[in-house]
Amino acid sequence: MKVIPIHQEEKQIIDLAIANNRQAQKQIYDQFSPKMLGVCRNYISDIHHAEDILLTGFMKVFSNLKKFEHKGSFEGWIRRIMIYECIDFIRAKKNHIVHQNNEDFIVSEKESSYEMEDFAIDDIQYLIDNLPDGYKMVFNLYAIEGFKHHEIATMLKISEGTSKSQLSHARKLLQHQLFELKKRLNGTK
Repeated sequence: MKVIPIHQEEKQIIDLAIANNRQAQKQIYDQFSPKMLGVCRNYISDIHHAEDILLTGFMKVFSNLKKFEHKGSFEGWIRRIMIYECIDFIRAKKNHIVHQNNEDFIVSEKESSYEMEDFAIDDIQYLIDNLPDGYKMVFNLYAIEGFKHHEIATMLKISEGTSKSQLSHARKLLQHQLFELKKRLNGTK
């Protein structure tokens, strides 16, 4: 039995997919679609829209596969395409990302001292889903994807200061919402 290194096998599958081999394309889709649906879901609350974006994103992946230079992670390359598809969807839906200037939440010392272990992942995802689109987008790009503010500013066509402000507002709003959720879970509200 011949052993093929994983990166070489990945390159072969990509080359086959470029040549329109449907099995290779399906293998790529099957391998990455669950994780990429999670990425789409981070940005898009409605699962049906997230699935549509996933499919559109994979169409873009396969039509641009020959542009992948095998420098860096293939998964990261796909992930970036999915993120841009989500951004495009939100822009089209809203005509632009709404930059909220909602009231500043004063987060008390009491509100900021909670343990994340107290909350289910679904509860946290629900709170993130309910952030205004601008806050949610910047929060996900910064806190989850690890982009820097200058990268976010370029991606979203906003200033770096706006990116920082949106993140700050998102964090304050999440802290406030987590505090309120904890009060409800403890039966004190």
